[in-house]
Amino acid sequence: MSISLTPDQERFIQTKLQAGKYRSAQEALEMALRLLDDYDRADAEWVEDVREKTDAAILASDHTSPIDGETFVNQILERFRQGYQAQA
Repeated sequence: MSISLTPDQERFIQTKLQAGKYRSAQEALEMALRLLDDYDRADAEWVEDVREKTDAAILASDHTSPIDGETFVNQILERFRQGYQAQA
């Protein structure tokens, strides 16, 4: 496989090589691909975590009496006040 880099990408890699961070352009690209893979995995884990929490919240809401928006916001504000007072 062959790839083409933009001039900015080439300068970026050259800067890293000159700084002694990597021994070759290939090593720098390998690190970039490894980091991209880590990012993709973390993103997928985050999406799954949010999905699980959303499902749990929906399930919990099936067993909780509804409250109006004003009461909900006031309860959250009170929790913040209590947390702030506990820190002071």
